[in-house]
Amino acid sequence: MMDPMIVDYLEGIELGEMQGFQNMGVVPLLAPSEGGPSYLTLKGALEEGLLSVTEVSQGGSVPELKVTNNAESSVLLLDGEELAGAKQNRVLNTTILLKKKSDTVIPVSCTEHGRWSYASAQFSDSGVVMPPAVRMRKARSVAASLERSREYRSDQTEVWDQVAELSARAAAPSPTGAMRDVFSAREHDLDDYLKAFECIEHQRGLLVIIGSAVVAFDVLSRESAYKQLHPKLVKSYAMDALLDAPKGADKLSPDTARVFIKEACGCEEKKHSSVGLGWDCRFQGPNMVGSALTYRKTVIHAAFFRADESDKVGRVSSFRRRRDARIF
Repeated sequence: MMDPMIVDYLEGIELGEMQGFQNMGVVPLLAPSEGGPSYLTLKGALEEGLLSVTEVSQGGSVPELKVTNNAESSVLLLDGEELAGAKQNRVLNTTILLKKKSDTVIPVSCTEHGRWSYASAQFSDSGVVMPPAVRMRKARSVAASLERSREYRSDQTEVWDQVAELSARAAAPSPTGAMRDVFSAREHDLDDYLKAFECIEHQRGLLVIIGSAVVAFDVLSRESAYKQLHPKLVKSYAMDALLDAPKGADKLSPDTARVFIKEACGCEEKKHSSVGLGWDCRFQGPNMVGSALTYRKTVIHAAFFRADESDKVGRVSSFRRRRDARIF
């Protein structure tokens, strides 16, 4: 069963008025007051020069990076956020609340299959969050890894396959197989979505509909943090909307959005020690995958994704990528 504290939090989310553009609808997730500890975002900490992200060694390690937090406060790294540079671009495998004044080795996945050479000594914020369809599959594989070995490892081969498929569907080839290049190629289209979905007062998250189906939601504990992450998250969801067949979004009532959140509350939970502060909670339902980071009786970040039967089956990886996974 789900922790009652998390259930109460999810059931207490207020729903804003639905916004729509082309085939995508957004229901802002609202809360009237700030909750829990204060923290910086990845973007904010990097811009202030308080955070350093590097390879774990000169030779590097695909599934790990080193983060030095020089701030006097915690820093939030969001599941699916991408870091660009060093030997290859990576995304976070889970949401992490870094301790103040700390060094942490964080679990990541590669999103640039064709490069393993230094582009810079340190990583920068790529401005990209992995699209929800790929995040969902990554979250599912990380949950399986936690069950097997208590490690926050993804199925790297599946991630590479999903990024390659994203590139092909977007007609955005990349010389290094970089997810970031797909977003750059469709930047103009994504900006149109971003203009349509402005961040509103008291917003701490978003629930997204593509076509006629609710696909996922993300919600954070602090309005100030969500405001910085809003553009990344909108573009993340918009990428899936751009590549989806339906051209118009059906009307979604607040009741329908609430049904999705209620379904999330019925998921089974498994709790693990987080890489940083707090607890990393993993959720599984009949047609849903989710995660939440909690700290001091506060839900810092929660994300739930719709997963149908075809998502559970996954895809068979090519021999070439299986070979490369062994090499790395």
